[in-house]
Parts: sequence; C-alpha cells; structure tokens
Amino acid sequence: MTDGQTIHTLPGASGFPTTRWTLVVAAGDPQRKEARDALASLCASYWYPLYAWLRRRGYQADEAQDLTQEFFIRVLEGRYLDRADPKKGRFRSFLLTSLKFFVADEADRHRARKRGGGVLVAPEFSAGEERYQREPAHDETPERIFERRWALSVLERVVEKLRDEFVQHGRPDHFERLKVFLLGRSDAPYTVLAREMNTSEGALKVAIHRLRKRYRDLFRQEIADTVADPAEVEAELRYLAGVLTRK
Repeated sequence: MTDGQTIHTLPGASGFPTTRWTLVVAAGDPQRKEARDALASLCASYWYPLYAWLRRRGYQADEAQDLTQEFFIRVLEGRYLDRADPKKGRFRSFLLTSLKFFVADEADRHRARKRGGGVLVAPEFSAGEERYQREPAHDETPERIFERRWALSVLERVVEKLRDEFVQHGRPDHFERLKVFLLGRSDAPYTVLAREMNTSEGALKVAIHRLRKRYRDLFRQEIADTVADPAEVEAELRYLAGVLTRK
C-alpha cells in the first residue's frame, strides 16, 4: 500500500490484509509475536477509557489502577481472547465486556495487585488519576464516559501520529501553527499566518488542505485497526462522532 499502513497476512489466506484487531482475533498460538505485539499496542493506546470506567463505577484511584493493570496482564496472557469474535463487535466492545467479566469475579478483584515486570501498558499509566480528575463533574454513566474517552483517545492518537510525521520531516513548528485548522477552530487570517510562516497565502491554503486530508486518512486508518471489516469503518466513524457531539 502507498499510505504507510502495515499489512499482515494470515496463514492459509494468502494476500488477505488484516488490521491489528483481526490479527489479535486470529492469534491461536500464544507464542505468535506479531499478534501479541498488536494486542499490546492496542492496550497501550486505549487503557485510559477503561480506567475512567472503573473510577466512574466507584473504585478508588489505587484500586482502579491495580484493576486496570491486572486486567491488561490477563488479556496479554491470552485471557478473554476466546470472546474476541470480529463478527460480534469491535475492539472497544471486546475490551469493555471483558473488563466487566473481570471485575465481576470477586476473587480476581481481591487479588488485583500491582505487578512490575512484563506490564505492557502506556508509560503514562500512573498519570491516569490526574486525567480522570479533569473529567466533567456531572453525573455520567460509566459506559458514557468510557465511550467518550475512547473517542477522544482515537483523536489524540491521530494527532500524535500526525505530529510525529512533521517531526520526522523536521517541521514540528509548522505542525504547531497549523494544527488549529484540523477542527476548523482557527480565527487567524491566512494573510497574517502566511507572513509569520514566511510563505504565500496560496501555499498556506494548500498546506492546510494537505494537513486535513492526511488527518482524515490517519483517522480512518486508526479506526480500521479496531474493527474487523473495512465495511465497518464508516459506521464506527459516525458512531464516535455522535459520542463526541451528544450532550
């Protein structure tokens, strides 16, 4: 492919492209490194919505952190993957359903503990409570907060990927100036910004157009990694957009 998206091939299905999610589903062998890496990457990207769900369910910060960490250890060890059926839902649905099973087990809940080696979650895991304290104070269901935080996590990952591309090309300052145009919230006149960036107004408009197009492409790619079928991408995009706009 020409857009930089990684393509994997499943055994016995020559040339069949898979996303990280379908690769995880197909992981019958626990020693299959590419499947474990795909799962670890998804978990590292989307642990916070689960942490926020636990906190909104009433768990204290340290308890929610222990449960989230223990849950991901179990998932990375291969637990719950028998429920990972691409025909029955998306990756976010699989994670939340599996977490509900996990916390419903009283023995597992009491055994929840911090474990050092082998925890493959995001380095900022310990900062989850600080993020949670910035959540809206109004009474919102755990499921609603999970879905909103999932949608925002997708946006954050896409913006970070886009920033990394600018950094790799030695233009991090350009990204910082142009990122306000991604969501159409900039009031800066093109003429002023073009002068500040030492370029023409026409070149600036082209740069903004390309930025928005690349943003849309990366967003679709990120969504595609969490659904089983490319045909589901549009529906997931609409659903997450609805999550972000509903009151």
